[in-house]
This record gives sequence, C-alpha cells and structure tokens, in this order.
Amino acid sequence: MIEEKKVEREKVGKVAVDLMMKEPETTSPIEQMKESLTDYEKNVYECVDRCRKEFTGDFYVLVITKKERLLENVLRNYFYGRLSCPTPDWDQTVYKFKRKSNQLVFMWVIPSKQVCEHLTENSHYVVREEQGLLKYVMAFNNGTLLALAKELNGEKKQGVELENFTFKG
Repeated sequence: MIEEKKVEREKVGKVAVDLMMKEPETTSPIEQMKESLTDYEKNVYECVDRCRKEFTGDFYVLVITKKERLLENVLRNYFYGRLSCPTPDWDQTVYKFKRKSNQLVFMWVIPSKQVCEHLTENSHYVVREEQGLLKYVMAFNNGTLLALAKELNGEKKQGVELENFTFKG
C-alpha cells in the first residue's frame, strides 16, 4: 500500500517575509508584471463569464492590482465587471467586452504611481519592449485616457482632444 504524503506549502506571509530579507533584485516593471500574472488570463475570462450572465449589453472588465499593506512584495489582482468605462487610475487594466462580436478588447494598462513616474522621467531611455506601456502612461498623464473614458460613457468632453490616441474597439 502506497502512503499518500500531504504536500506542505509555505504560507504567503512567510514567503513574503523571506523575500524581503533577500538582497533586492533589479527587475524591470515588465518583468515584475509578467511574474505577477499567473492565472491572470483565466481570471479575466472567468470575470467575463460572470458578467455575461449579469449584464445584457457590452461591459467593461476592470482589473485592479493591489499591494498587500503589510507584505509589500505581494501583489493581488481583483477582477470586476461594470457597465460604464472606469475612470483611469494607477494599478489598473481595462478591457471592453463587445457582446455582438463576442470579443474582449484590451483598452489600457496603467502601472503603479512609482512606475508611471519612473517611465515618465526616463521616457527617452525606455526600451522598445516598454514603449507600449509608456504610451498608456503618457495618455494617462495628459488626460487622453480620461477623455476617452468620458466619451465612451457619453459624457461631455472638457478640452482634451483624442486625435493622438486611437482605440480600436
């Protein structure tokens, strides 16, 4: 008879504390983002499935990334569905689900305030792989994303032109 061994996993708090004690590694924001996106796509589509039942028309999927208060190296993603386009904010990713075409369209990603500041201050040195992210940060900084969200929600424009930002949705 084979004995089953119970796999003991370390608690997230212990892992986070152990990581804080290590020498900090220098990683780019893109590398950090890729590491934190385990199961991300699966969770986005689970949110879409829930919202399809709840909403009748098009809707938005809002992903908010939060850093744990006591464990700063632990990031969690929270997935929400909503009928209106959310106001752009830090630590946010937004998708639009178009019911007629059954299509999920990526709209924007805005990293943390610190990453936004770093990218903005070093925009001339941003590598090609991070240029797309820089585009969203700049559109967030200059109000273009806010104007887009207002337009999608049927709100009145307030002096910000959308000519330099294209949303293919």
